[in-house]
This record gives sequence, structure tokens and C-alpha cells, in this order.
Amino acid sequence: MALTGRTALLAALGSLVVGLLPGWHGVLAVALPLLAAVLYDLARAAPVRTLRLERAGATSVRLGQDAEVQLTVANPAARPLRAELRDAWPPSSWRPGTQFAAARHRLTVPAGERRRLTTVLSPTRRGDHLAVRVTVRSHGPLGLAARQGSHAVPWTLRVLPPFASRKHLPAKLARLRELDGRTTLLTRGEGTEFDSLRDYVPGDDVRSIDWRATARQSTVAVRTWRPERDRHLLLVLDTGRTSAGRVGDAPRLDAAMDAALLLTALASQAGDRVDLLAFDRTVRASVRGRTGGDMLPATVEAMTRLHPALLETDMRAMSAAALAGAPRRSLIVLFTGLDRAPVEAGLLPVLPQLTHRHTVLVAAVGDPRIAEMAGTRGTVPGVYEAAAAAQHAQEREHTTARLRRYGVTVVEAPPEDLPPAVADAYLSLKASGRL
Repeated sequence: MALTGRTALLAALGSLVVGLLPGWHGVLAVALPLLAAVLYDLARAAPVRTLRLERAGATSVRLGQDAEVQLTVANPAARPLRAELRDAWPPSSWRPGTQFAAARHRLTVPAGERRRLTTVLSPTRRGDHLAVRVTVRSHGPLGLAARQGSHAVPWTLRVLPPFASRKHLPAKLARLRELDGRTTLLTRGEGTEFDSLRDYVPGDDVRSIDWRATARQSTVAVRTWRPERDRHLLLVLDTGRTSAGRVGDAPRLDAAMDAALLLTALASQAGDRVDLLAFDRTVRASVRGRTGGDMLPATVEAMTRLHPALLETDMRAMSAAALAGAPRRSLIVLFTGLDRAPVEAGLLPVLPQLTHRHTVLVAAVGDPRIAEMAGTRGTVPGVYEAAAAAQHAQEREHTTARLRRYGVTVVEAPPEDLPPAVADAYLSLKASGRL
């Protein structure tokens, strides 16, 4: 049972009557009629326990978008339902400051009928969001008291990664098609695949001449090549402590996942196979053996519930898991940080095992705040910030140089620039025949 503000107002007005009729007579003169009215209101209010509630609507949504979940309320009672309803979800299901208004509804359901309500969710975190409960407050005709009860109406909304870098995909696909049409002069190398023969034109590399084909015809024939297909990529997401660092409003892991999604979409269009491994001290997510149109949806699904773990990544165990997931020569794309201490203590000792059999690309999320600090001058704090930025840049150059000595391709860029930068590095490796 719940009392309304109207009941409190009547009780306050009744205090004036008590002032005019002091003693128990005045109290009873106010309390008894008010109590009778409250009991009448409760008796005439539609029951809450017998309501039938059902859900429908969205089951998945990308982070940053809105999702509509419908709630159908059926009133089997003989009295009309005049109610306030609260559709409770976890706090991360709403934009900050909108939870109170978005979760509450007013409705009237005549006897024997049903009504549908729509709750608009605006999730701020990835993962599965589970509906908590539906609380209904059924008011009587006088508006003095209400029956209240809660119902469990299960529903799960899966919030997927936003994939904001999708906008870069058409440009990268155009470059991929350009690579597919290049001649041998631009794509020669041991790793390229034979495409066709054509007549020799001045300027062609003489090493591309097919002498057997030339002997069978009256013109000089040269081989043309196309970028390799059916190559294997293993994307390794470091979900350890360094991935929890925030750049702007999001952790580094989110930017790495966005870059991984763009690379997955591009590689699948190029005819390559892509596997995913998320690791810190154990495997957090794994996608293997998917091809064609199943590759990107499976990767998105696996990333949905990934969150950084506040512990140091075991690079030796990660290297062993990567080698197990790439039995033949592959491109291993490692999304991790370039902080000097973790790289020197964890990554550098295991790099020879990876680079011996595979091509390795290390992708790291850069912080644009460092560039801003490097440009500050004129004040004592500004000078210290510039000095810290210079030291940071020097350590990054030292770390990058050590990685490149092992033949590793290193890409570091701010969150919005990392996905296209990684895609460009992949296309460059593909064009040069290094995959």
C-alpha cells in the first residue's frame, strides 16, 4: 500500500479542524472519515498481483544508439487500472540524468483490456543488460491510496561495440580493389599470387617475363600478379591492465576493438581468414574458423562482453596461445600498449618466437593529450608538461626502434585514427607480399 500527496494534504487540512475541536473528538472527526476514504480507495483500486506483463522489442543495439523495448500490460480484473509504472533497468542502461523520466510511465487500462508501453534505453556500456523488475502502483478513484507490487519480466538487451570506424571501410575497399588491379611492377615479390599473362610494354621489369610463354608466341609475355588471398590473420587483444587506461572518454580497449573490427571487415572482403584472441592471463574471448559473412558478426559478438582486467598481462602465455592459434604462417596483429616497462619485461622476450614464423604488427592507442602537452609554453606548469611530453616521446621512439629490430611493424595513433592506420598497414603488407 502507498499513500499519495493528496492524503497528506487532507490530513494537513484536518489539523485545522482539530484546532477548532480540541481533544479526541476533533481527532476522530478527521481520522475516521479519512481512514474510511483510504480504505474505500484501496478496495476500488485494481489489483496488481493479477496483472499479466509481457515484453517485446529490441534484443541488441550498438553502443551509442537507442533501443526500444515494449511492455504489454494486461488487466484481467473487473476494475479499471489507473497506475504509475516503473520499468527498472541497470543504471548503465540510460544516459546520465535521464533515468527517472525514461523509466516511469502513467497508464490507464480498462477492465479486460491491455495497453502497450515503450521504454527507450540508451546504454552507456557494452555487454548484456538485464531487466530488473516492473513496479506498478495502482491508484483508486479518489487518488488517496494505491496498491503496489512488483513483477519480474525478464528481458536481455545485448549492447554491441559501436564500430564507429565503419565509415572508413569504403575508402579501404577502394584501395583494395586498386591493389587487385595492379601490375607486376607494383606488386612483385615472393608472396604474390600469379594472375595472368599480358604483352610486354616498355618499363616492365624483365624479371617478370615468362620465357616459356614467350617461346610459344610471337610477342614477349610477362606475368601479372594479384595480392595474396586466403591468408590468415590472428588479431590478439591485450585485455590486461594497460588496456584499462582511458584516452578521452573511453578505455584503450574500446579503440583497439574498433580497429580490430575494421580490419576484420576489410580482410574478409580481401578473401583472407581472420581469427580473434582476447587474452590477459587467460583467454577472455576466441573466434576461430569463421569465414565469409559469418566472420564479422562472430567477432562483434565475442567483443560484446569484453572488459579490461586490472592485472598484468602474461605475455609468455599470450604468445603460446597465439602460436597455438596460428599453426601456419600468419599475420599476427597485437593490440597492446607501448609503455616501456611492460614491453621490455613482457613483450620483447617473446617476440623472437612470434617473428620466427609469423609477420607481426603491433598496434597501440596513442594519447592526443601528449601532443597538446608538448606545445604548452609560457608558464612553469606548461614547461613541466612539455618536458614530460618530450620524455614520453623519447621513450616511445626507443621502444618502437627496439620492436622494429625484430621486423615488427608498429602503428601508434589516437583512437579515431588507429583503425584506418592499422588498415593501411595491412594493405601495405599485402601489397608487398609480406603476408
